[in-house]
Amino acid sequence: MNPRHGLLKHSSLVIRVLMALILGCNINRNNHFFQPIAISTVSSSSGSSAIASLEALRLDGRLSLENNQLAAKDFGNRYHFLPAAVLHPKSVTDISSTVKHIFEMGPTSGLTIAARGHGHSLEGQAQAHEGVVINMEALQGQVMHFHTGEDPYVDVSGGDLWINILHESLKHGLAPKSWTDYLHLTVGGTLSNGGISGQAFRHGPQISNVYQLEVVTGRGEVVCCTKKQNADLFYGVLGGLGQFGIITKARISLEPAPKMVKWIRVLYLDFNTFSTDQEHLISTKNSFDYIEGFVLINRTGLLNNWRSSFNPKDPLQASQFNSEGKTLFCLEIAKYFNQEEYHTVNQKIDSLLSELNYIQSTLFLSEVSYMEFLNRVHVSELKLREKGLWEVPHPWLNLLIPKSKIHDFSQEVFGKILTDTSNGPILVYPLNKSRWDNRTSMVTPAEDIFYLVAFLSSAMPSSTGKEGLEHIVTQNRRILELCETAHLGMKQYLPHYSSQEQWKAHFGNQWEAFVLKKSTYDPLAILAPGHRIFKKSKSFFMTKAPDNPARVPKSVHANYMKYCNS
Repeated sequence: MNPRHGLLKHSSLVIRVLMALILGCNINRNNHFFQPIAISTVSSSSGSSAIASLEALRLDGRLSLENNQLAAKDFGNRYHFLPAAVLHPKSVTDISSTVKHIFEMGPTSGLTIAARGHGHSLEGQAQAHEGVVINMEALQGQVMHFHTGEDPYVDVSGGDLWINILHESLKHGLAPKSWTDYLHLTVGGTLSNGGISGQAFRHGPQISNVYQLEVVTGRGEVVCCTKKQNADLFYGVLGGLGQFGIITKARISLEPAPKMVKWIRVLYLDFNTFSTDQEHLISTKNSFDYIEGFVLINRTGLLNNWRSSFNPKDPLQASQFNSEGKTLFCLEIAKYFNQEEYHTVNQKIDSLLSELNYIQSTLFLSEVSYMEFLNRVHVSELKLREKGLWEVPHPWLNLLIPKSKIHDFSQEVFGKILTDTSNGPILVYPLNKSRWDNRTSMVTPAEDIFYLVAFLSSAMPSSTGKEGLEHIVTQNRRILELCETAHLGMKQYLPHYSSQEQWKAHFGNQWEAFVLKKSTYDPLAILAPGHRIFKKSKSFFMTKAPDNPARVPKSVHANYMKYCNS
């Protein structure tokens, strides 16, 4: 239902009553007229008593009140908010009972809840200051259920890691269609954000490859939802940043899994040629199965570094290529195949490569198993852990740039704002909106083709120079300011903002629907406080609909529109 049209229908007025109340308004029961009230904080003593009441819950798992420092840490390693308790659930009932208990306490408890998967958030999104963090990985012991007939799928826990799903599905000759580059992430975590990698041009993101969800709402209700059943919640939760519910189970679409991968890298000196070839490949039938790209600024010995994993097609030509001081653009592509298709797939690759305009001497190839290819980032992780360079601050910046503005962006950022890429990879690759389901909560630019540009920086804690956190954060800020002043129509992926006005700008014309869903499924703003979109307020909230919603006056609608336009 279009929320703008729905506002005109009496049947939806109850939701607008709830929505207006959550936004910091009080209700006079005599005339149903709303009056603004101030948001107040909750004392620490009331918070302690609220936590104490949680200890009385009968749980299959356990509630931890001490030594919870891990729950105040994430991959970003910049924000550290210590929770009052950590729930280690052994069942979905543990989660629903905890959420329902906090909901029934009302707004005065001040408690909030954050679902934490593998802790790969960047800005404290999975943390809950003096609240409750749910360790979703504690649910991993549940058995995965595979359907291997027509339209295969697997039912998994929201706390399952994608790497484990890959291992299990390969036993059935199957695999999920869409991936992230890093597989040691939970299902609930990626589905709450999007889930993007080099397969998304063909299959869409992970949120476009889900058949069914089980969700615990902010009221503690356990709801099964699909595209047809409870569809509003289904689409709202996908890409919804955890604001409407906690994903406890998911039914993931599968496809026959290949055995092997031809993995290829080629270089370009010119961004226009590079992006033109990328856009050509994502629009070509029977193209590669994976298409990404990255930027290399002022990197020396580049091709020699690749030789440990890739072989040059022409070693002599490759040895004569000099990458020093140049800004280069690498196209990274892959073709999946089985052994009996070996000669056919080589012919297909040669044909596809003949249509591209890369530097001929820079063609590097590798042949690996499907598992090795999909799990490639974990290999880098292990090397960084050995050197003590994994658990450092990661001030990542992920942007979605419209195709019409990507060249302007490239000219201003690569080589001007950024003078080298020593702090980490810079990914650049196009995506087709036609492969995305636009009913989900995820926000993308208003064009059919847009680019993911990901600055995956690592900061050295002891450095005050270019490798330091302050320098990288300043660079990120300059990039964001460029996008704003040049009106590039950019949207953040894995977004983080400090004010609700910025969130409103991020969601644009989807903001009203987003607020409406929040009032419906999490009316006390209990869930996912780390995103800082909504604040739990100490005010009266209606949790029961009026007997005759048709009698609710136009002032309800006026308050709703006033908030959305404020």
